[in-house]
Amino acid sequence: SQGQLLPSDSWTIHGLWPDFCNGSYTQYCDLTRQYDPFPSPNTTNGLPNGTVVPPYNGTDITAFITPFGRYDLLAYMNKYWIGQNQKNWILWAHEFSKHATCFSTFDLPCYGPQYVKHYDLVDFFETTIKYFLRLPTYDWLADAGIEPSNSTTYTLKKMEKALKREYRATPYLGCSGPRYNATAAGAGSLDNGRTELSEVWYYFHAYGRPQDGNSVPVEQTGKSSCATTKGAIKYYERAANAVAGGSNSTAPGHYRS
Repeated sequence: SQGQLLPSDSWTIHGLWPDFCNGSYTQYCDLTRQYDPFPSPNTTNGLPNGTVVPPYNGTDITAFITPFGRYDLLAYMNKYWIGQNQKNWILWAHEFSKHATCFSTFDLPCYGPQYVKHYDLVDFFETTIKYFLRLPTYDWLADAGIEPSNSTTYTLKKMEKALKREYRATPYLGCSGPRYNATAAGAGSLDNGRTELSEVWYYFHAYGRPQDGNSVPVEQTGKSSCATTKGAIKYYERAANAVAGGSNSTAPGHYRS
């Protein structure tokens, strides 16, 4: 309904955020830079006793980027960083407010006396795109013969192997949809993983500022939510009306590091 289309041969971006080694993370770390109209969760610790995150009711944050003349950045984000069932800027504002504010290197004092208001947003968005460009998930899967299909099914181990070969560490593959043992094919199985590929999270250790791009891939925290049975996973085609240009289709995805 918001006109969100993706190129036929790319996944979209979810975001970029700092994890602790156990996979947990902080969120909404600076409420003076809170631009999220729909905070999720609505407290800083996700619990009823946490500090309330007030919804943002200001202008579209693209107005913060245009004064820097970064129309190229906005064009790229509008092409590849797509909000689902919402305007794109709302997703960007959510990712910045919830996660960028928890990176120490995006803190305002780090920019020194030359800081220009809202440059931290531009810096975060540029950094996120920098890592996204290094991670062509669609191509890496396609090179291994794993392409979107409404009929062919795939195996988690093969998908993980294909991505690890390129990334040099195993990312987290997230699945949605029904659990395998709730499907006709999986009836009676103990495999309760989900069966529709929907996201990939890439983990890395950053050396110095994440903005500088110096990083080393590391293994996923935890394990995939996908079913492990051979041929249990569907990597669906997208509807033609969800593809930029209306050409070939591909599955929706999320990028996270």
